[in-house]
Amino acid sequence: MNDSWVRPLPGRSGYRRDAVGALLLVVGSVFTVALYARIGWYDDPAPLWLTMLAVAGFTIPLAFRRRFPAIVAVVVSLAFFVTGQFAVPEMLISQIALFMAIYSLGAWGRSRRTATVVRIVIIVAMFVWVTANLLVTVSDPELLPGVSRSGIFSQFASFALINFLTNVLYFGGAYYFGDRMWASARSRTELESRTAELAAAREVSARQAVALDRVAIARELHDVVAHHVSVMGVQAGAARRVLPTDPEQASASLGLIEQSARAAVDELHKLLTTLRDGAMDAPDAPKESASTRGIEQLAELAEQSRSAGTPVTLQIIGRPHPVTPLAGFTLYRVAQEALTNVRKHAGERASADMRLRYLEGRVELEVTDDGVGRSLATGGHGLGHTGMRERLAAVDGTLEVGPRSRGGYLVRASVPLDPAGAS
Repeated sequence: MNDSWVRPLPGRSGYRRDAVGALLLVVGSVFTVALYARIGWYDDPAPLWLTMLAVAGFTIPLAFRRRFPAIVAVVVSLAFFVTGQFAVPEMLISQIALFMAIYSLGAWGRSRRTATVVRIVIIVAMFVWVTANLLVTVSDPELLPGVSRSGIFSQFASFALINFLTNVLYFGGAYYFGDRMWASARSRTELESRTAELAAAREVSARQAVALDRVAIARELHDVVAHHVSVMGVQAGAARRVLPTDPEQASASLGLIEQSARAAVDELHKLLTTLRDGAMDAPDAPKESASTRGIEQLAELAEQSRSAGTPVTLQIIGRPHPVTPLAGFTLYRVAQEALTNVRKHAGERASADMRLRYLEGRVELEVTDDGVGRSLATGGHGLGHTGMRERLAAVDGTLEVGPRSRGGYLVRASVPLDPAGAS
């Protein structure tokens, strides 16, 4: 928060409290004036009209001490001067009122420069006045009779010193506590602002977390459903075509449909169990525990595709190295999505080649087909590619997709090796 910060005004309730406080000071001043007059504090006190004017001058303006602090401080200071200079019989409430006025200017002054200058001028003027009164007193033996004035350790010197010390503490306290209250209000406002910013940031983070969870759920559902439904679609079409002529082949296709349906239900059940138990959000439950699938199941995936009618070959190149469970699961899902796209977009007679390469520091999965390619296929919304990219980004992997120059389509994913396994 910069130096141009302006303290907010207290509002109607604050102004009402100030008015009530000023009214109480008026009542208190009338009472103390009566007491001072009763005990004969001054031999020749100020007339009643001047007394009432002075009392009104240092009490009523305090009702506006937070709205117009600089003006109130000046008016109260002048009234205080009149009270002391012209023997107004009041020395209690006027002291309280002047302290409140100087304090309020420090605590509520909207312009810090004005607040500082006005307070310094008032304090300097008060010390000049005190000094002038002391000089008049020391030069007039009739004032404070019986008080020794000779020497620097005289009774009058002690009297003057205690006057100065009292005024230093009085005005210094009003100045200091006013500044501290302003600084405290500024810190409180800054803290409230930061708290509001943190609350807004938490709300944004919560919305982002929900959005990320939705994306993750959508990605899992897409991978599970798209793969198995595409297999069921291919086998259902095959069963329909051969049912009149080859009931045994149709029965085999229906068996594969049943197998794919059960596998899809099983994976959906695992996904729902994970979501219900909160395993993805548990601090000591890694996300890779959500599935036991990995690169070890690529051969099984290839066999499923072959059973669904899409010829698939699997080649493992290089010496196998361990990968993290999450990286292995990611490669499995990429291969699953790539083979699903082959069945959906490459054509009925397309075949696919799947290669798993163990390179220096990385593992690369490549799936190619000899079909018509994605660019000639109809349907689809690109959700599969988006899901693959998101999965690979989570494991610091890369993805390359696109049609091949000699026909067909290429999907190449690369993930880093597990550092412990690579060493």
